[in-house]
Amino acid sequence: MNVLIACEESQTVCRAFRKSGINAYSCDILPSSGGHPEWHFDCDIFKIIEDKGGILENGEVLHIDGNWDLMVAHPPCTYLSVSGARWYYHPDDKHLPTHERRPHPRFPNRRKHQEDALEFFIKLFESDIEKIAIENPVGIVSTRYQKPDQTVHPWMFGDEASKATCLWLKNLPQLTPTRIVGKGERVVLSSGKSLPKWYSDSFHTSISTEQRRTLRSKTFQGFADAIVTQWSK
Repeated sequence: MNVLIACEESQTVCRAFRKSGINAYSCDILPSSGGHPEWHFDCDIFKIIEDKGGILENGEVLHIDGNWDLMVAHPPCTYLSVSGARWYYHPDDKHLPTHERRPHPRFPNRRKHQEDALEFFIKLFESDIEKIAIENPVGIVSTRYQKPDQTVHPWMFGDEASKATCLWLKNLPQLTPTRIVGKGERVVLSSGKSLPKWYSDSFHTSISTEQRRTLRSKTFQGFADAIVTQWSK
């Protein structure tokens, strides 16, 4: 079985497949941080799909025998998630209909970035691979493309944390919860808003923007293990 994990520099899911003896590779435009450059393509995902391989991060050339049987993708959610909606429009235009609002002065190109992100998501899902799963938080994909097949949380797979993760599935069954646990600690902000502690930790000013982005996109181990167990049959 040949498995491609798209948009994954952490290699969490890739390593879970490898631990089970499955031929898996991660791919991201960023170098890997999971400790296995020999399993990582740091280039355009669509070239790796089309060529069935390419140059690995360690410099070796690798082309799989046969086809990619399964792709699990984690496309960036910055421009797809509903949590960033306030950055699309000018703050003085809240009273206006959406189509009359001006772009946000700090992020004038955010709307184009959103369209590009959506196009990337759709292209991934419509790739010529038999089985595909794409995960993303609640966002515009549901209204602009199609609704997810399932929504899961880490607490359904043994990790005490809440993180609504939508799954779009092609020729794959919905994941079955493996171990239901508590939903994890929450932190109440000064605004009164409550957030999962693991997510609120990303607001610390002592960490870099890149570290903050990595923390928010974390893949929990129980979820990764469920993917391997249930989708590699």
